[in-house]
Amino acid sequence: MPDLPGTHDSAGQASNFPSEGRITPIVPARNEEQVIATCVRSLAQQEEVAEIVVVNDQSTDHTAEVVRALMAEIPQLRLLEVQKVPPGWVGKNHAVWLGAKDARSPWLLFTDADAEVLAGAARRALQLAKETGAVLVSFSPEQMTRSWYEKSLIPFVYCRLAKYFSYEAVNDPHSKAAAANGQFLMIRRDAYQAIGGHASVAGDVLEDVALAARAKNAGYRIWFGAGRGLVRARMYRSFTAMWEGWKKNLYLLIGARREAVYRELLAVVPWIPFVLLVIGLRVPMALIAGLGLLFARHAAYGVALARNQYPGKYILYYVPGVLLYAGVIWASYRAHAHGTVDWKGRTVVVRAAE
Repeated sequence: MPDLPGTHDSAGQASNFPSEGRITPIVPARNEEQVIATCVRSLAQQEEVAEIVVVNDQSTDHTAEVVRALMAEIPQLRLLEVQKVPPGWVGKNHAVWLGAKDARSPWLLFTDADAEVLAGAARRALQLAKETGAVLVSFSPEQMTRSWYEKSLIPFVYCRLAKYFSYEAVNDPHSKAAAANGQFLMIRRDAYQAIGGHASVAGDVLEDVALAARAKNAGYRIWFGAGRGLVRARMYRSFTAMWEGWKKNLYLLIGARREAVYRELLAVVPWIPFVLLVIGLRVPMALIAGLGLLFARHAAYGVALARNQYPGKYILYYVPGVLLYAGVIWASYRAHAHGTVDWKGRTVVVRAAE
């Protein structure tokens, strides 16, 4: 891969790790002091991991110091420092591209600092690659939720996205559907180089989906599936971070079209039950009908939760989930319509929506 400016090994020395190592995880980290240690230690426990590269993406907290402390207990761990993000690049894409350039193994594993890779995950990914012939294997992590707003919005989003990204369609080589999850995305190094790596998706906010699409369009086999028991993540630790994250991604995930936004709002908001409940303030029969229809919506959501391996008790968060989803999908559309989204203290320029 061609060299890019803006990186150096934190120890000031080139790596001499042997090229026969099997997997190199690459972890972009921007202000991840709370979670980076758990992520790195989980990767170090994978027998198939030959080296770990953490790329400190101009963090303003103690992320780099935490990683340097870990280097004393994990000798295969290296830290790279981003000096600047070139024009036209999304910061994360630039960080992982630098890490990929520095990696030595035949397999690259891109993961996020908030992901915890569980025992056997790397082995399972390699097995799937061998069994299916896939050059790209990605797991959709088990999403850990703690607060009421996480339990409301995150399962609701993933239940909706399951309608857009069917594992069966993605894994069918005859289908054009392509998807992956950047929290666990393993790709064979030669295929990654052949499709241009992250340099080919430098400005894409959804770089994982874009990379999977490039691989599939190039004729490579990809595999995408549920990661329960293999990898887990708590994506957001505050309401603001959660809102910004989905505002950045959701419009793109549903197809990046205004009609898709309207279709989602029409499909997910229980307009008729809400109207009947309002009328029911004066007409008791309308109240009964509204409650019945709302109960039916709850039941349908319960089925979707079970299908997507979420606890059944999350059905209690259906109404706040609807309201948060409707709000953030509209906010995502409006942000993309203005051509910029905010994420981790940066303003990211995106292609303006209609």
